[in-house]
Amino acid sequence: MTAYLLRRLLSLCLSLIAASLVIFLVMEMVPGDPASFMMGLNADPAAVAALRSQLGLDAPLPLRYLGWVAGLLQGDFGVSYTYRVPVSELIAERVVISLPLTLYALTLSTLIAFPAGIIAAARRNSFADFSVMGATQFGVAIPNFWFAMILVLIFSINLRWMSAGGFPGWEAGFGSAMKALTLPAIALALPQASILARVMRSSLIDTLEEDFMRTARAKGLSRSQALWRHALRNALIPVLTIIGLQFSFLLAGGIIIENVFYLPGLGRLVFQAITQRDLIVVRSVVILLVFAVIVVTFLVDLAYAAVDPRLRRHRQ
Repeated sequence: MTAYLLRRLLSLCLSLIAASLVIFLVMEMVPGDPASFMMGLNADPAAVAALRSQLGLDAPLPLRYLGWVAGLLQGDFGVSYTYRVPVSELIAERVVISLPLTLYALTLSTLIAFPAGIIAAARRNSFADFSVMGATQFGVAIPNFWFAMILVLIFSINLRWMSAGGFPGWEAGFGSAMKALTLPAIALALPQASILARVMRSSLIDTLEEDFMRTARAKGLSRSQALWRHALRNALIPVLTIIGLQFSFLLAGGIIIENVFYLPGLGRLVFQAITQRDLIVVRSVVILLVFAVIVVTFLVDLAYAAVDPRLRRHRQ
């Protein structure tokens, strides 16, 4: 198991190095000059050149890459071109909104999907199964930004139960902050719950048809007992994969929902940085999200071994 962990950690490091190189080169190929954008169209070329030198944009490409990576290893993400404050401060201000929103949405998605998928699998080809599958098809088909606007129309404009947008800050109280995140979390959770429920149903149906399940039934276990004691745990491996992917997607892909609800999270920060040509912010946030994706994938892989003892024996 130790050798396996070391191999996975090496793979994680190599993936991060490759991702950092790709992200840096892609940002460099984006048309437009941040210094020219900051100074304006009619700026004096000498002033633009001076600003480029001040920002370090005139250094050779390899040196700039190595300097950026060296800063990342020390926790220094650089200074924002637009806000003139450390990027780490901007990220810290926004991640305290995006991360709780992601966890909130993922929790809602899991709480909805698990019972729905289990019921659909346990009562295959019944009215309950058809109802769950129909609802999940509906959930997958609905764009989350459209669903977000419907939620605002119903709960904010008509019923006036929730705020239509904005975030009061955690200093306003945990309840107030979570209330502001509820509608965005529901909008994010619905499509993910639909996908997860379908995967849960499919995986559980496949497991119920395995030989060991027939053996369990032959030993006197009812279908329900066999499902809860044996089938559910074995069906979790593909489900864990989807949960890991959903966490990464929700953290990185909440930009539209954050803009619909005017939430000052990472997604909105990236959107504003792109429009302002603040490429160092874009670069830093993207590498942070890539790091989160890789780490979550690593943790999910470890969870496989906890769920399935056969994988532990194989990796030892």
